Amino acid sequence: MKPRRLRRLAGFSLIELLAAAAILGVLATVAVPVVETTVRRDKERQLRQALREIRGAIDAYKDAVASGNVASAAGESGYPRDLIDLAAGVQNQADKDGPNLYFLRRIPRDPFNADLKLPAADSWGKRSFDSPPDRPREGADVFDVYSTSPLTGLNGQAYREW
Repeated sequence: MKPRRLRRLAGFSLIELLAAAAILGVLATVAVPVVETTVRRDKERQLRQALREIRGAIDAYKDAVASGNVASAAGESGYPRDLIDLAAGVQNQADKDGPNLYFLRRIPRDPFNADLKLPAADSWGKRSFDSPPDRPREGADVFDVYSTSPLTGLNGQAYREW
């Protein structure tokens, strides 16, 4: 009689297994939205950081043109022709034999651009100096960058307006 009783106590009943599966299912339905929100919040943090970094480099380039350290033709806005100029470097007009001036170590990628085959510089929307803020378009220079994502952020503002 003892061996039979030990065998019966050794496993789980069907009801216990179903209860455990139900608890795991409820936990999974609660955890998935939290994980998705966390991933999206991290991408938004990356977007803010990348925009701040690129915009800071564009402003530093403009300041370098204004101070005469970067050559600019008459009639040009003084902003870089493209984002690659910020990372590739430009000749320092104050010290022509010295090293180039670099404004970015690398061009960050738009974290909301799904096309990973695009170069990082092409993952951004670019606004020219002579384009209006409500209808940005590319031109002879890069005055500002924005995300090309059609999504809206957790704060309710479209990513392209950040």
